[in-house]
Amino acid sequence: MTATIRRLTEQDRAGWDPLWAAYCAFYRADVDAAITAHTFARLCEGANLCGFVAIDERGALVGFANVLFHESTWSLHGYCYLEDLYVAPEQRGTGVARSLIEQVYAYADTRGAERVYWHTQEFNAAARSLYDTLARRTSFIVYRR
Repeated sequence: MTATIRRLTEQDRAGWDPLWAAYCAFYRADVDAAITAHTFARLCEGANLCGFVAIDERGALVGFANVLFHESTWSLHGYCYLEDLYVAPEQRGTGVARSLIEQVYAYADTRGAERVYWHTQEFNAAARSLYDTLARRTSFIVYRR
């Protein structure tokens, strides 16, 4: 299966919503509808927060990647944080996630980002097996208040 990766648009809302809901359910996150609407609008604007979608040959959305560009005290050009990545279960293992990450890398390069990074949970072994081929795992531990 070959997916087309492109920027998220306002016309994608109907296809994006079920993917977002499944992503939130996977991480056991209860995201308020107002926050979802606000997030979607900001992802479409594409300033510091922007979204990408994967489209299958039928024209259906089958995955997304949401990124946040931010400044850093250790960089002149800032970083790109891949905050959310999700692929529909039936599309996993087809290269969609890899294509989304590669698109993020390419876009981060055009924006001059010095680094692309992301987090995942320890138990997410299937995703981690892909991530290990695309990036270097660091020794940092995340703390949260």
